[in-house]
Amino acid sequence: MTVLMVPDDGDKLWPSLGDQVCDWIEEHLVFGPGDLRGQPARIDDEKRALIYRAYEVFPKGHKQGGRRRFKRVGFSMAKGLAKTEFAAWIAAAELHPRAPVRCIGWSNGRPLGGPVTDPYIPMVAYTEEQSDELAYGALKAIIEESSVCEDFDIGLERIMRVNGDGKAVSLATSPNARDGARTTFQIADETHWWTSDRLKKAHQTMLANLPKRMASDAWALEVTTAPEPGAGSVAESTMDYAKALADGRAKNPRMFFFHRQASDKHDLDTEKGARAAVIEASGTAKKWRDIDGIVELWRDPTTDRAYWERVWCNRLVQSSRQAFDIERWKDLSDASPVIDGDLITIGFDGALTYDSTGIVCTHVETGYQWQAGLWERPYEAEEWRVPADEVDDCVQALFQRFAVWSMYADPPYWQAWISKWQGQHGEKTVVEWWTNRRRPMAHALESFETAITDGTISHSGDKHLTRHLGNACRHELPQRNEEDGSPLWLIRKDRSDSPYKIDLVMAAVLSWEARNDAIAAGALIETSSPWEDPEYRIQA
Repeated sequence: MTVLMVPDDGDKLWPSLGDQVCDWIEEHLVFGPGDLRGQPARIDDEKRALIYRAYEVFPKGHKQGGRRRFKRVGFSMAKGLAKTEFAAWIAAAELHPRAPVRCIGWSNGRPLGGPVTDPYIPMVAYTEEQSDELAYGALKAIIEESSVCEDFDIGLERIMRVNGDGKAVSLATSPNARDGARTTFQIADETHWWTSDRLKKAHQTMLANLPKRMASDAWALEVTTAPEPGAGSVAESTMDYAKALADGRAKNPRMFFFHRQASDKHDLDTEKGARAAVIEASGTAKKWRDIDGIVELWRDPTTDRAYWERVWCNRLVQSSRQAFDIERWKDLSDASPVIDGDLITIGFDGALTYDSTGIVCTHVETGYQWQAGLWERPYEAEEWRVPADEVDDCVQALFQRFAVWSMYADPPYWQAWISKWQGQHGEKTVVEWWTNRRRPMAHALESFETAITDGTISHSGDKHLTRHLGNACRHELPQRNEEDGSPLWLIRKDRSDSPYKIDLVMAAVLSWEARNDAIAAGALIETSSPWEDPEYRIQA
């Protein structure tokens, strides 16, 4: 699949203001920062088609006739396709006092466009500096050098209509600062970088602001390059949502999403294949994109090929530093087969203050995993401790609800609690499993990775467990695997003070290791299960 488009209406045409918006852009605006700066704007065929889709309206006679069909629009394009400039052109039209961006009537069954009354347009990037340099910076340069510049009062952080009845702002602050914003149009730029809690909350707040201006028919535009799987970005969540819409697993008739990438048929180990992939990912922009320069980067031996493939071919490719295949992991999501009383194993890993604490369970019979508990330091919290009593309550509830063959727990910071659990449930059931033992930990990780690769494992699709898996970076050790001589490896965060946690991954690995040991000890043989022992049941 080279294109993901939701909804895909085939040959059906909806009424649209898109042609009027495109004509207005090309008549009044110029290109922004770059080689064509200041020259009259020209929209390529693909972007013209996307504007048409973005500005579709319900037909005359419909109960919502003339109102926007889509409230949420997303464009995923490869690096270097001027998507930020594209978004800025749309923002300029949405801001202008005479641009045809909302339906104000009909002529021969076609919608007639007019301006928004008192528009408010937040333009957000992943840092304040990037907000000024990306969407807002492009808008500022475009308006300053276009024929419509006299219609605006242009500042460093806001652009207003000269009469003051509308503005666009550069915004990359706390979402709480704009909780009450009465948005008419908004841009979330480069959302593959939106991985922090602050930006995720900002995105949710921005979407929640849309219904406040019903008469203005407010909408949101998100532009991005293909996200890194497992990074937990806003772009990744949007892409997953779009896939669910395409597969029929979710419904949202008010969302339009477009993603173009190079297909899997190209051999990226060859220059010919790499060039063909870049050309395909470029769409109609192949006429002006620097294909030779991009291929030259592919030839450079210092280039990270995974990064190159993601940004220039717009493929969802995990970073070469990531430990696990996140797309494969997502494919293994399934419905729970677990019922009360089933035999399970538990993995536990955590800290008490800065990091997080997580509990993951595995269904011994099927290999199904789920996140049973997560306590994570809030992004904005300076001082925070894991609520240990809540963790204890979670552990006790699991032992009461299920037959727990074993619980593997990493002891640091939790020795006293682990001792308590051992006293309650037995030292053979609650086992101290030190993750700082390099070789055993490396073998446990290898077993977990193999289970993902061959599909032995399945899981609940928990977004937090998936996020922690995506945060885990592979760190090769000097030691070698005794069987095949391959290097052993561990996982760690990208840096010691990283806010991106991996504790749930460790818990999942420990839970899986406990399941492997349970099966080896005969857990699936009915008569050997400790749950069949009356004394064990009383003790548990």
